[in-house]
Amino acid sequence: MPRMRLHIIFLLLFCRFETGISWTADQFKVDGKVLELDESNFDSAISSFDYILVDFYAPWCSHCKHLSPQLDEAAPVLAGLKEPIVIAKVNADKFTRLASKHDVDAYPTLKLFIHGVSMEYYGPRQSDRLVQYLKKFVAPNVSILTSDSAISGFIKEAGTFFPIFIGFGLNETVLSNLAVKYKKRAWFSVTKDFSSKAMVLYDLEKVPALVVIHPNYKQQSIFYGPFEDKFLEDFIKQNFLPPVVPLNHETLKLLKDEERKIVLTITADENEDQSQNLVKLLKEAASANRDLVFGYFGLKQWEDFADKFEANEKTKLPKMIVWNGDEEYFSVIDIESLGDEDQGSRISQFLEGYRQGRTEKKTVKVPLFMGLFKSVVGIGAFFIIFIVVTMMIIMIVLMVIISKDNEPLTNDSHDKVGHAESSEAENSQYRPEKKED
Repeated sequence: MPRMRLHIIFLLLFCRFETGISWTADQFKVDGKVLELDESNFDSAISSFDYILVDFYAPWCSHCKHLSPQLDEAAPVLAGLKEPIVIAKVNADKFTRLASKHDVDAYPTLKLFIHGVSMEYYGPRQSDRLVQYLKKFVAPNVSILTSDSAISGFIKEAGTFFPIFIGFGLNETVLSNLAVKYKKRAWFSVTKDFSSKAMVLYDLEKVPALVVIHPNYKQQSIFYGPFEDKFLEDFIKQNFLPPVVPLNHETLKLLKDEERKIVLTITADENEDQSQNLVKLLKEAASANRDLVFGYFGLKQWEDFADKFEANEKTKLPKMIVWNGDEEYFSVIDIESLGDEDQGSRISQFLEGYRQGRTEKKTVKVPLFMGLFKSVVGIGAFFIIFIVVTMMIIMIVLMVIISKDNEPLTNDSHDKVGHAESSEAENSQYRPEKKED
């Protein structure tokens, strides 16, 4: 009899547990609408869907208001995919604990949760381009292409946001493990049937070969082996970025997780013909120095960033340095500029000097403390710290005033006060005026 009761209790508990699961599943439906989440249902939503894009917004934020209709438009398209992607939003201004838990310090912040694991979303925010970007995450690990038209169709469908790896004459098993490992960062495919025209089009000398295409930068690289795991993975990791990266606010984000040093070239104007010719020389150097990242930008296009490396209108450009991506950079002694002639030789001399250690270490100049501070701690955290520090200063000042009021005044103290005030008046006329930031 006791055993029978125990069995009944177990069945009741199991039924209740099953009911709870079905209730959670029924709570959220893939119906093409943007889900509204809060602290009570956020974790359930994340666990219910394999792919969910969450918009952490604030009702008063103008950028959030512009983004909202784009998400509404993209939601039904993404919900209709073979592997649906759900879009949800959280009022981060109201549910601050939830926002803090997920390191949200700016609005809007987009995070993509894949099987419960989050990653920052840095992609486009227009509905059609957002859909194209997110399709990458539910695509096959390795796509099989069987014709020239299939290759061109795959490249067109992939878009311009991620590098595209295409194995010519390779078996998909060669790429399968690495394709799973780096699925979030690139497209992977193999083509088993292609013509000689395709080999000419993609500049192939022989097969097998692995071609990586960067559509957004109109650049590509080719790897002819050996196709062993280590060599193959090194090539893939070194080619998530194009051989030479044009630096701007967006591409700088891509360098955030880069472990290699950055060979940075600063030109007067990146759009001039001279700068474009220099980029061709940088591509040749990049192909022979894959352990480094090569980037460039124009002083005219990004003057503030150039100033961090002591480059301005008085600097002889192009200027080349090696940057660690953080606070330090290196200049090569006796090579301050690449000059106007024989720049290929100057680049070689610079790289040789860097590898031999003939360098001078410098610190990145930060002209605006506020800008750096915001980038490190975030705008929300900055204001909290600012308020706390201000209150502490006010309390200290009040304590000093109170303590002064409680001290008995003597003739000596009157003399000192008078002398201090007169000195203050005399010195004030020689002080520089306070400048507004």
